[in-house]
Amino acid sequence: MIETDILIIGAGPTGLFAVFEAGLLKLKCHLIDGLPQPGGQLTELYPKKPIFDIPGFPSVNAGDLVDNLMEQIKQFQPGFTLNEVAEKIEKLEDGTFIVTTNKGTEHHAKAVAIAGGLGIFEPRKPALKDLEFYEQDDRGVEYFVKDPEKFRDKKIVISGGGDSALDWTIFLSNVASEVTLVHRRNEFRGALDSVEKVQELKQQGKIKLITEAEVIGFNGSERVTAVDIQVGTARMNVVCDYFIPLFGLTPKLGPIANWGLEIEKNAIKVNNALDYQTNIEGIYAIGDVNTYPGKLKLILCGFHEATLMCQSVYNRLNPGKKYVLKYTTVSGIDGFDGSRKEAEKAVVKAIE
Repeated sequence: MIETDILIIGAGPTGLFAVFEAGLLKLKCHLIDGLPQPGGQLTELYPKKPIFDIPGFPSVNAGDLVDNLMEQIKQFQPGFTLNEVAEKIEKLEDGTFIVTTNKGTEHHAKAVAIAGGLGIFEPRKPALKDLEFYEQDDRGVEYFVKDPEKFRDKKIVISGGGDSALDWTIFLSNVASEVTLVHRRNEFRGALDSVEKVQELKQQGKIKLITEAEVIGFNGSERVTAVDIQVGTARMNVVCDYFIPLFGLTPKLGPIANWGLEIEKNAIKVNNALDYQTNIEGIYAIGDVNTYPGKLKLILCGFHEATLMCQSVYNRLNPGKKYVLKYTTVSGIDGFDGSRKEAEKAVVKAIE
């Protein structure tokens, strides 16, 4: 049984920053995430893409932001249960919780903070014969570009007409030996500059663009060696090493949807006037997973919500004990590992 003060479900940026704010209050955190590494969407979907709306960073790669958050919370020694999904929750008579994962790992916490982003992501998949076979064991079908180097000097077919398809076509044109973009229509639903860049790459002969077409089948007995494409009434075959269908993602709350929480449009309703607590006392929801009037799904909003959530948990666990907020520039930071960070003290010296 893993014991903690706050059990955070979701190790994305909001969940990670909550560890820092809890640490300032001497509250211990443990995080559960269905992914094999921390970072949530930032690590899983676009680790190499820049983010432009993080205060103090004109531009920061998503993966670098996760690395910085991990470094920031290191001294508070959070625990992680990764590659497991929080499945069941039980509220005990003393107001604490037992949360069990799909692999049977049990966690005992005084409070639960759901920071699951948009939930469990499932890629929208094309209806193709033998798709499941080629999805497995690096046989040629990929739904995410986690490491662009995997596609170095490879022949790639990308299918889709949105931002992701356009962005990765542009990016991989400088990595792969050959990139072919396939889309059902001539029109693309993406940023205008991306559409223009793809058009330019096509004219330069750096990519192949096949429109009013769709991939209809695979070639290859052991792995993908080519894809069949329907273009109007004609069919063509394109040799490739990888097929990347980018038709978007479907977010789902997963087992959390069955916990008795008040749900509205696949998000958890919270009390934003106070502390982002759900309809169940002791369970909070922060970040993109929650909803309330005026909600904005931004990382910086998740950071704010995490801060107020931690203050609420402290007050709930320490009734009658007043916490005096001190700026870290004044108080410094004491880590659970015995480390201390503080500003250099001014030199006291008389002037003769």
